[in-house]
Amino acid sequence: MAGELGNEGPLIRSRPFRAPHHTISNAGLVGGGRWPRPGEVSMAHRGVLFLDELPEFGSKNLETLRQPLEDKIVSISRAAGSLSFPANFMFVAAMNPCPCGYFGDDRKECTCGLGMVQRYQSRISGPLMDRIDIHTDVMRVPFEKLAGLDGGETSAVIRARVEAARKIQAARFAPVGKPYVLVNGDMGPAEVQQFCQIDEAGKNLMSMAVRQMDLSARSYHRVLKLARTIADVAGEERIAVQHLAEALQYRPRGLV
Repeated sequence: MAGELGNEGPLIRSRPFRAPHHTISNAGLVGGGRWPRPGEVSMAHRGVLFLDELPEFGSKNLETLRQPLEDKIVSISRAAGSLSFPANFMFVAAMNPCPCGYFGDDRKECTCGLGMVQRYQSRISGPLMDRIDIHTDVMRVPFEKLAGLDGGETSAVIRARVEAARKIQAARFAPVGKPYVLVNGDMGPAEVQQFCQIDEAGKNLMSMAVRQMDLSARSYHRVLKLARTIADVAGEERIAVQHLAEALQYRPRGLV
């Protein structure tokens, strides 16, 4: 549909990675135009869509991501008819905590006022933040680690752990008979109820989290799905309290 495949390569054999610039138009991001074409969200189908400097994207562009992130599809309506493009992608984004980039830094003082920091962070709406499962702060890397020779885990080791978790999920969802449910992130409410059972201690923790963190129904299900994935990576059959606690730690938190 996008006209980017030649005769020598009629099939995409590797997962796509798309990283559009923040000046991209709305049609370029989610699709559209006089003759509708797929946008970056569809070009990243079953791959990764990476948005760097997230607050620099237009608010209209960011809000149009909410429907594809929820429904895994983009529907474009025109006078002549409607078209639907697939958009089941992994959404990864990065942003600074403030315009100068040093809010919360332990070595360099932030030059932004509190109001400026709040306005900068408020460019990302709550509903969009709610659709991102894992939020993490990346702190300054000290010189000792930058210059150190000791490396962490290799990519091969991490890949093997991820592949093992994917095999667990493939075996889990094979009897379900739904071709669109391949991994934990694809689960709907029915699958969450079936495969994300928690014990009494887990229910108590989630009950307290719903009250204290004001979790919506969407957030509640996303925490359960993430906890299910954490348990899969750990090779655990059931979701334990520690898996739920880790998943809750990844929920969005205000920096101010």
